[in-house]
Amino acid sequence: MADTPKEGKLTRFLDFTQLIDMASECVGGKVLFATDDFFAPAENLIKSSSPSFKEHEYTQFGKWMDGWETRRKRIPGHDWCVIQLGVQGIIRGIDVDISYFSGSYAPRMSIQAANLSEERVPDIPPRGVKTGAAATPEEFGVISELKSDSWEYLVPMSELKPGDPDSGHNYFLVNSQQRWTHVRLNIFPGVGKPRSMADGWETARRLDRPPVLENDENGLLQVPGCEWAVFRLAHPGVITQIEIDTKYFKGNSPDSCKVDGCILTTQEEEDMIRQKWDLPAHKWKPLLPVTKLSPNQNHLLDSLTLELQDVITHARITITPDGGISRLRLKGYPSSICLLRPLREKPMLRFSLGFRANL
Repeated sequence: MADTPKEGKLTRFLDFTQLIDMASECVGGKVLFATDDFFAPAENLIKSSSPSFKEHEYTQFGKWMDGWETRRKRIPGHDWCVIQLGVQGIIRGIDVDISYFSGSYAPRMSIQAANLSEERVPDIPPRGVKTGAAATPEEFGVISELKSDSWEYLVPMSELKPGDPDSGHNYFLVNSQQRWTHVRLNIFPGVGKPRSMADGWETARRLDRPPVLENDENGLLQVPGCEWAVFRLAHPGVITQIEIDTKYFKGNSPDSCKVDGCILTTQEEEDMIRQKWDLPAHKWKPLLPVTKLSPNQNHLLDSLTLELQDVITHARITITPDGGISRLRLKGYPSSICLLRPLREKPMLRFSLGFRANL
């Protein structure tokens, strides 16, 4: 297993962008494996044309995207794919293009590479149409013969910057004279374990609390005030499980919390922002009743959602009376209800990759 690389830095624009794209489909580049292709297949990574965006086009799995788009990671590990270069040679630089994914791109990535002779490459069946699917155990078994997790790093784990919506190039210089035949792209999700209280949400002490606190019959503090925050989901969907983590908040976690959801169009959201979220009470659907919280603990709670048709686009967490929370995760199933929304927001995760090198 290769040593885990340290986080790298972006390079300045270099003239390698004028060289041959060794991974492009037009010179014979081929995707051998990808862990997941739920929203859009990894083959889009090696298209010879520039990425495009079609505002009103959808597939049965969600918004059509001209790139590799995996489902949100909810299991250990990270997503990765293996590409066989169409032209073997020395890689001078790498262009990681996240155009049109300025709102939900992979925040970090790394690149590994290998120089493999034909006899070292197993017989890998054609991938076929992969949209809406994840790699099978059989596919994992075959690709494991390449031992790609131990390949040499050309780019260590590095942050990606969105740039303009239609021009999200991230350029990385490769300092290697080795010839390469295959590359592995690793993308890393943005959610992770909290590192400290600073890596969470903490409100100030409320000054309207009574001088002597008392509990009700359910053990909840009887206090007049609360704090709240509203979030727009990355994708409309049905929430089935709620995770509330108070890690590191040992003496300043909230006494309790509740979570509600609602469904809003883009225009309604804009109206609510202007009105400081003075939303009619009937618009909110309860996802989690008032629930007692413990300090420095991760709480996994079932949502109150009873039917799969109970779709939401926004969520509100309310904490009583004040305090801090490290993480809030709303887990569930995406829904095609997004077709009802005039999508002018930033699209989902897109990842386009170009390898440009001399021969």
